[in-house]
Amino acid sequence: MNDPVLLRLAENHFWLSLADSDILLWAQGVAINSRLDVIRTEPDVSPLQLHGPTSQEIMVKLFGETIKNLKYYWLREYDLEGIPLIISRTGCSSELGYEIYLRDGFRGNDLYEKIMDAGNEHGFQPGHTSTIRRIEGGMLSYHADADINTNPFELGLDRLVSLDTEINFIGKNTLIKIKHDGIKKKQVGLIINCTPLTGPNTTFWPVQINGKTIGKVTSAVYSPKLKKNIALAMIEIAHSDIGSVLEVKTDNKNFSSQIVKIPFYDPKKNIAKG
Repeated sequence: MNDPVLLRLAENHFWLSLADSDILLWAQGVAINSRLDVIRTEPDVSPLQLHGPTSQEIMVKLFGETIKNLKYYWLREYDLEGIPLIISRTGCSSELGYEIYLRDGFRGNDLYEKIMDAGNEHGFQPGHTSTIRRIEGGMLSYHADADINTNPFELGLDRLVSLDTEINFIGKNTLIKIKHDGIKKKQVGLIINCTPLTGPNTTFWPVQINGKTIGKVTSAVYSPKLKKNIALAMIEIAHSDIGSVLEVKTDNKNFSSQIVKIPFYDPKKNIAKG
């Protein structure tokens, strides 16, 4: 599953919202093999993300002051002049933001125009995920920073794995074995010492020490806030200590780099939490 968020609309009503992949087929397989008493359907909703420093001001203009009370990773039902919505404090950036789920597909144009009008005074524009903010916040991109061969322990996501329970789940036995044996590689943050990168990397860059390749840079970009080139990398565990100096081999040059803590910016997600 790529970037999933589980929303609980009622006691026995859940939405599993994710970036892509055939989630309905996956859910059917889980239900059948687990003998769960569950109805699986794909809701006709179209998530729209509203993110940025002034996103809350725009939301207040649309929904009133009570929207400020919506907690990080919580959701609430709203009716915007007859348009039925679910709004959650989630999203694919490290900025303050919201995800808006449209429950009536015929009102898509109406919703879009209302949001654009409300954001007009802020210079609001349609766009895409900010790679800079994603990497600054240490957020993963599937197929780049993680793939089907990556496990949560390598990504520092141990806190999300509960193995001390009698409840079985997909991958549990494998995760128990990985935790027992230990990991061989680990995701780290790097500062790359070179002139500002002109854009994110489009290939994996080798990470080396004394000429030996020990891993790869998975995501790299120049951060205007930090005035540094920052990167996420997957390297051998033996060389993953904070402060270690490594070499990054880009498309045509080699540069010195140093391992630092991640996230690079706003580590406690105070911005996203509002």
